[in-house]
Amino acid sequence: MIEWRKSSRSNASGNECVEVAALAEGCGIRDSKAPDAGHLTLSPESFTRLVARVKRGELNR
Repeated sequence: MIEWRKSSRSNASGNECVEVAALAEGCGIRDSKAPDAGHLTLSPESFTRLVARVKRGELNR
């Protein structure tokens, strides 16, 4: 069974969250509001780069 963890970051109302999990093939990311809709799998290196870009605010709308 995969153990999904909710991100500690969300919008002000708390309704835009993602969940992450360590998978055999990499790092899984899914929408916490639609967990059955599937997930995105990234390599550990790609996940690290994504998190760094989010923290720097490079992916904000």
